[in-house]
Amino acid sequence: MLRIRRPASALIVSTLVLFAGCRQGQQDGVVATVNGHPIMRTDVDKLYTVQLASNPQQPGASAEQADATRLQILQELILNEIVDQRAAKQGLTATDSEVDAKLVEVKAPYTEDQFQAKLKASNLTLEEYRHDIRRNLTQNKLINKEINSKITVTDADVANYFNAHKAEFDIAQDQYHLAQIQVTDQPAPAGNLQNSKATHDDEARKKIQAIKSRIDAGEDFGTLAANFSERQDTAPNGGDMGFVTESQMKGDPNTYAAIMKLKAGETTDILPLLEAATRKPMGYSVYKLISKEAAGQRDLSDPSVQQAIRQQLHDSRSQLLKAAYFEMLHDQAKVQNFLAEQIFKNAAQ
Repeated sequence: MLRIRRPASALIVSTLVLFAGCRQGQQDGVVATVNGHPIMRTDVDKLYTVQLASNPQQPGASAEQADATRLQILQELILNEIVDQRAAKQGLTATDSEVDAKLVEVKAPYTEDQFQAKLKASNLTLEEYRHDIRRNLTQNKLINKEINSKITVTDADVANYFNAHKAEFDIAQDQYHLAQIQVTDQPAPAGNLQNSKATHDDEARKKIQAIKSRIDAGEDFGTLAANFSERQDTAPNGGDMGFVTESQMKGDPNTYAAIMKLKAGETTDILPLLEAATRKPMGYSVYKLISKEAAGQRDLSDPSVQQAIRQQLHDSRSQLLKAAYFEMLHDQAKVQNFLAEQIFKNAAQ
């Protein structure tokens, strides 16, 4: 499931009162400029408010923490503006048709009412979300042209990495790539596309039985998991749990025995879901075995090994080049950060 979100820092803060009258930019509602283009205080305020709303369980922070968070948000907005301007100069700004196509893709898993509810929960209008899509597409186009197109990972690079990290490809025990649909009578957010949540055991049992019937009828396991599974960390990914080792599964003998009988692509019957600490029943699960990897040393001739190494080397080089590239762009831009000046002035008084 694609989450609707906007760029912001991870700190949770209380309200910051900006002291007016220090700079003309502040008085005009401008907190920074990038090559003369203004960044407005309202943009920082909105992202700041989203931060508070997304972490209501956290206690209020000090004024200094609030200053730090707003400053970090502004720094991200400044970098976004620098990158956007660079992309525009190269004719890489995403077109309306590209934005429309991406919006259709994002909305596909939802009904219109569900999508509108997601926008509302994110404190976004449709136009604001389209702006975020355009920015993300634009920045991806720039990164692909300026960075990713310049990265080459050779066969020799792959071989050298494998020879230096051979132990990483020696699997100590059998691993099972699993997906799960989980239904529980425990009070918790649903975490799925349908906002479907059982509230008591009888309801949970009927729900998992209905899901299992749909699986047996040939419906896609991942789609059912995304829509109905109540495990928040895996439902958005179609129930995908990744690889689980044999020793990890042996903690639940019934589940382990059921999975051991499966071939790739098959699913278990409905199994009891046990609370980790007490081992008491708390709901029901159905598992799907996606694939199995036997224990042993992987060889460089294995295509999956080559692909994993190639992707890892590409990603690490891309991250390094991106950091250097963004720093270069920042150095070339004329940036005035009025908020930073104001915070420093107030703290130094």
